[in-house]
Amino acid sequence: MKKLQYVFMALAVLCFAIPAFADGGSAVINLAPIGVGLGMGLAAGLCGLGQGNAVGSTTEALARNPGARAGLLMFLLIGLAFIESLTLFTFAMVFLKIS
Repeated sequence: MKKLQYVFMALAVLCFAIPAFADGGSAVINLAPIGVGLGMGLAAGLCGLGQGNAVGSTTEALARNPGARAGLLMFLLIGLAFIESLTLFTFAMVFLKIS
C-alpha cells in the first residue's frame, strides 16, 4: 500500500510539473496521443486478464460437470464477445483522437 501511495504522489508531481515550469510563449503540448495510448494498453491488458479468468472458470466448470458443455459454451462466447468489444471500442477511440 505504501508503494502505491508513492506511485500516486509521483504521478501528481508529474501532472503539476508542466504548468509550474511553463514559459508564456511556448505552444501547448498535445498529450492526447499519450493518453489514448495508455488507455489502449490498459484496456487491452485488463481485457486479456478478464478473458483469461473467463476461460479458466469455464474450463474448471467443464472439469466439474462435463454435461453442461452446451450452456457453458454459449455463455462463454457471449461473455468473450462483450469483453473483446471493450478493447475494440478503445481501439476506435485511438483512431478518433489521433487523426
